[in-house]
Amino acid sequence: MPQTDPTTTTNTPLLAIFTDFDGTLVELAETPDAVSVPDALAHRLEQTAREFDSAFAVLTGREIADIDRFLSPLQLPIAGAHGAQRRRADGFVEPIDPASLRDAQAIAQALSPLLIAHPDLLLETKQGAVALHFRQAPELETAVRTAMEEALRAVGGFSLVPGKMVYEARPQGVSKGDALRAFMREEPFLGRTPIFIGDDVTDEDAFIAAQDLGGIGIKLGEGETAARMRIADIASVHALIQGLGDIAAREREFTPIH
Repeated sequence: MPQTDPTTTTNTPLLAIFTDFDGTLVELAETPDAVSVPDALAHRLEQTAREFDSAFAVLTGREIADIDRFLSPLQLPIAGAHGAQRRRADGFVEPIDPASLRDAQAIAQALSPLLIAHPDLLLETKQGAVALHFRQAPELETAVRTAMEEALRAVGGFSLVPGKMVYEARPQGVSKGDALRAFMREEPFLGRTPIFIGDDVTDEDAFIAAQDLGGIGIKLGEGETAARMRIADIASVHALIQGLGDIAAREREFTPIH
């Protein structure tokens, strides 16, 4: 699939920008807390979000609070835990299904024997979702998947989603694609053309949703994908986001006032 630079187009439509976080805005790390966030990232995102009238959201497997901590003091619209959590552009945080909270805890407890036996595994228990990372013990992938499948069968109502050196349990009917569609039904996203940038299997639903709504999915890196465009690396993602913001600023500057 050819490399494409959307910033070279003219007469840019009114856009809504969506992006993943880990592996897209920041490099992957050995543990979720070990990621390094570039000093200028929050400022760059804030500038672009302002030029798009706040139609800029992060769709991530992390919790909303994690993204707020990494991008402080910036607070963007965010879908966290693959859409199990969602903060709208007006700041309202949608309530999480109490059953999902309870079942996520039950899944985490069911995984305790595996974690005790293999301390190199890392469990993330989120509000409404669970992730089991095996980056530091890749030989345990099969054991991790089997344990997760057994835990999910015990509670029901959750789906198992593979990621980069991680398996995640999320409530059925929840995805980044569903979150993107929900944002697109609301101001300031309503009526805009969505662009979603991501790098992982868990981003495929959002690529499809963006393209179903007349927009574009942009995949970072190699691998099969539904996205119609690719981008080379994280530095290129940062440049694209800044470039789109610059284009929006120029068009705003030269738009006649009636």
